[in-house]
Order: sequence, then structure tokens, then C-alpha cells
Amino acid sequence: MATAIVMPRLGDFMTEGVVAWSKSSGDVVKQGEPLAEIESEKLNYDLEASEAGVLHTVADAGSTVPVDGIIGYILAEGEEPPAPEQPKQAVQVAAGAVATPRTPRVAAAGVPVKSTPGARKVASSLGIDISEVPTSGARVTEADVRAFAEEQSGPKLPPGVPTPASSVGMSGMRKGIAGHMKSSIANTAQLSFFLEVDVTDVQQMRRDASKDADTTITLAHALIKACASAIKRVPAINSILHDGTVHQFDEVNMGFAVALDEGLIVPVIRSVEEKSISEIAAEMDELATKAKDGKLLPDDVVGGTFTISVLGIVDGFTPILNAGQSAILGVGRSVEKPVARKGEVVVREMLTLSLTVDHQTIDGAVAGSFMRRLQQAIERPAPLFK
Repeated sequence: MATAIVMPRLGDFMTEGVVAWSKSSGDVVKQGEPLAEIESEKLNYDLEASEAGVLHTVADAGSTVPVDGIIGYILAEGEEPPAPEQPKQAVQVAAGAVATPRTPRVAAAGVPVKSTPGARKVASSLGIDISEVPTSGARVTEADVRAFAEEQSGPKLPPGVPTPASSVGMSGMRKGIAGHMKSSIANTAQLSFFLEVDVTDVQQMRRDASKDADTTITLAHALIKACASAIKRVPAINSILHDGTVHQFDEVNMGFAVALDEGLIVPVIRSVEEKSISEIAAEMDELATKAKDGKLLPDDVVGGTFTISVLGIVDGFTPILNAGQSAILGVGRSVEKPVARKGEVVVREMLTLSLTVDHQTIDGAVAGSFMRRLQQAIERPAPLFK
């Protein structure tokens, strides 16, 4: 019996993927042998044969297929592939009536095209050959001419803007990010909180810890550990909203944003509450390298319960929630500045944190409590390095 090969879901929000076949239709394949490389908005993935047999491809190389769509079959020797499904009628005007498409009104030699005076006038002013204008009626109308002109010119920019130096349609990762961000804003009640914290001591401690570690400990590594400590005190922050139900977790799966040329990707470090800063640093560095080399696996980018986004070139920003999650922490740059300490002005290294929460699930008091606990963990950092 034919075994369908379907477009896999490589992440929670993947909707489609691009097929690049490694084998040809008719090739005999072994179980576990790579059949194709699947490119999603975030990942490239080697799709392997689930069993041995003869490959029959359905999707063309380079084609885009929705998740769970059939891209091919594995057949037994001599077996015929299933007949393709007939496409449904796409457009109907009324029950049983098929819409009449607009078709070109091509004139015979010496015979004028039937058209309204307004259509001829507009066509002349726009330099359009009226014989090329499609219409579904008995004659070409002014509306037909204007619609044709619009189709030929393509999308128009707002009036008054200069000629663009380049125009690139959104696709791939950038298109996916745009869709996810719009969906996040549309489906959540996002509210942001800001707090300036003193990182002078934690910076010194992480530099000291780096001397004895296999990898350099950065402020980001320490902040991830501090977030895990604060979440332990305020566990409501570590939750997701799914199908109208709020699910709270003891395990902290920390997503962290990695900037790529084509956009952002968010690998996930699992159970950070159980890991030392050195372990977090090693795993974070490994995942960041895989992300930049395009070698992340589907499991590397799913399952996050909280996210941190470090943008160390601005003082502060309002990060947008990852879909489903209840909170994300934005980290700005740290700068030395004069601050008041016990009645004296001293120079300290200060950092602005911004917490965005879904106000559907997280109230302001909860967010404030988390930020206070996080500040305490950062400004009294010794327990983070045990």
C-alpha cells in the first residue's frame, strides 16, 4: 500500500514549506535515507524515508506545499501511485452557476472592438490598446480599462514618494516573522513595563567566572539564570495561553532571540532552572552557532515558555510576545552613569529592562513582582554563580 510523504510541521507556527528533492521519482530508497530537504520560514530539515520502497514525487522541486500536504509517496515494487484528487470548483456566482471570467476582446482584422465611448477615451489617454483589455460583458467598459491599467502597472506606492532604489517582496523567514508579529499583536493584550537595574556587581562576577569556565560568561547568560530565579518566585510569568486555557509550568524553557541576516530565530534552552551559568553559556553558544549555520533542528525552536531578547545598542525597547507565551524580557544596553547611593553620587553600570506581558493572563501586580525579584537577583548576584 502506498505510504504518503507529507510536508512536516517544523515548529509551532509553520504553515508551509519548500521542497528540494534529494532523490528522483522512481528511485529505490531505504528506510531512513534522506529524500528531500525541506525549507521552512525558520529551518532547513532533511526529510527521511519512513520505510523502504520506490519513491514517487508529487510536488515539483522548489514548490511550496502547505503543512500536511502530500509531496510524494513510497510505493511497493510495481505499485501504481494513488490517483490525484480533482480540484474543487474554485469560484461560483450562485448555486450551480460558474463565474464567467474576464476574457480578452480580440478584434478581427478591420473590425473595431466593441467598447463604450468612455472606455475608448480612457484607453487613449492611458496609451492602452483597447483590443487587449479583458471583459466579461458584451463590450469593453471604462471600468474594464481602468482595471486592466491597474493590473499592468502593479501595486502603486503612496503619492509623492520617490522612485524606490529597490523593491523586494517579503518571503521565507521575513514573511513568516511578519505574519507571526501581526498575529501576536492581534491576539494578545500587550503591556510593557520598564525598570533600570544596577549590573555593576554581576558584570564583575561574570568576568571572574569566565576565567575558570570553558566559555566566556556574558551578561546575557547571567540574565537568563536571573530570570529563572525570579520565575521560581513568580511562576505565573512562566505560562502560555492555549485554546482559552492558561497553562503554568515549573520547568523554564528559555527562548533567546538570535539575529540572522534574514530575520530573527528563537532557539530554546530547556530547564534553565536546573542548569548552572556555565552550562547555560555552553548550550546558548552551541544553539546560536547552529542558528547562524542553518543547522537548527525542529526540536531546537519549540517548547519555549519564556523569552529573552537582548538588543544591546539601544537604551530600551518594547519586545513583542512570541505567540502563546505570556511574557518576554527585552534587554537594552548597559552604560555607566552617575546614580545616588546612600546620599552620595557614584558611578555605576546601569541597564534598562523591559518586560512585555499578555494582560489577558498577567496583571500589572504580577509583572511588577517579577521585575522586583529579577532586580534583586541581578543586583545581589552571588547565588547565580553557585
